[in-house]
Amino acid sequence: MTSSYLLAGGTLADGRKADVLIGNGVIIEVGESIQNSEASLAQRIDVSGCKVLPGLVDLHTHLREPGREESETVHSGSQAAAKGGFTAVSAMANTFPVADTAGVVEQVYRLGQASGLCDVYPVGAVTQGLAGKQLAELGAMAQSAARVRVFSDDGNCVFDPMVMRRALEYVKQFNGVIAQHAQEPSLTQAAQMNEGIVSSKLGLKGWPAVAEEAIIARDVLLADHVKSRLHICHVTTAGGVEIIRWAKARGINVSAEVTPHHLLLTDEMAQSYNPVFKVNPPLRTQTDVMALREGLADGPIDIVATDHAPHPTEDKECEWEHAAFGMIGLETAFSIVQKTMIDSSMMSWEDLVDRLSSAPARIAGYADHGKKVVAGSSAHLTVINPSLSWRVDRDLVASRSRNTPFHGMELPGKVVATFFRGIPTVLNGKLVEAVTGE
Repeated sequence: MTSSYLLAGGTLADGRKADVLIGNGVIIEVGESIQNSEASLAQRIDVSGCKVLPGLVDLHTHLREPGREESETVHSGSQAAAKGGFTAVSAMANTFPVADTAGVVEQVYRLGQASGLCDVYPVGAVTQGLAGKQLAELGAMAQSAARVRVFSDDGNCVFDPMVMRRALEYVKQFNGVIAQHAQEPSLTQAAQMNEGIVSSKLGLKGWPAVAEEAIIARDVLLADHVKSRLHICHVTTAGGVEIIRWAKARGINVSAEVTPHHLLLTDEMAQSYNPVFKVNPPLRTQTDVMALREGLADGPIDIVATDHAPHPTEDKECEWEHAAFGMIGLETAFSIVQKTMIDSSMMSWEDLVDRLSSAPARIAGYADHGKKVVAGSSAHLTVINPSLSWRVDRDLVASRSRNTPFHGMELPGKVVATFFRGIPTVLNGKLVEAVTGE
């Protein structure tokens, strides 16, 4: 496969028309109608009508390997990431065994390198076994080959305030960040969905918004007290947005994420009793959805993260109460953000690049990602046709799992090409066989 490509006739995030010449893993030149000896030797790809953007970066991905390969593997998850336009993903720690040691995070890191589809950065557990009692090997994971900088017990809240304080203090020494799953466990025991009118009608135990907001409030105060970095995973409530807004105004070093599904779906979906809509944290009200969109547009929420959570069929196609929490999202994330934020004129394309690429790379310290499309930057690129719509089909996803809540939905914006280190992993919307090994 050729090592140089000319992406001809595209548009950058700032609206400028430009050709992009890439070779040997970097962007060689960006400009109108590039015509030189290097361009003449490159494979020309017509991207007229498309946006040429930095590769997307996901700060919250469940790849399940090691231990739960029936749901996903690092390789299959990386395929899904490439199809979704992502060139870097962050593999969460709730594997089996848990990624709470240097050995496990190095295993995940090397599996990502072997896949060659995107950079896979392991997220280390905050506590041993995700049990919330004793700190995991934070320093050893930070010093490992994986160079872990983001730590999270996602799926479990670090509920003990003293443990959370110690974790925040510990990661300061290597500029790490604690990514908190904000859920007060005593308020959510056996909870099945958002607490509100719909849960009352359905007879399902509710999950109150205050369970999330109480932990966010506690932890921003702890982060301020110890002067450390805090990241709030998958914010879902209007109250949570306002607490983060207050914290940022006060200068507290906190960042936050929202998932695509919380930008679009509401707890009304649960009326179908279809467990594909059962997710942790739960889908909230339309009021919350609009607050999340506004928070993403004007700053309290820094990034979009997928919380891609694959599960085998038997864990989702069952009674609601017995179904696993979670939904897949890598392949639909961009389109949901375009639908909710770009097509509604709440954000610009430059804003989208910030929330889906630059800001997550900056928060996690992924120095090789989230860079502007300029000469000298690494050739991690995503090519989007914003005018092309597509229908989500769960039987055509690259993930090993099929639990997408968007099956059958018509979405705007198609990822037509993804380049990782200057090599196409997706062309014409399909995975490149020479890269994937298929």
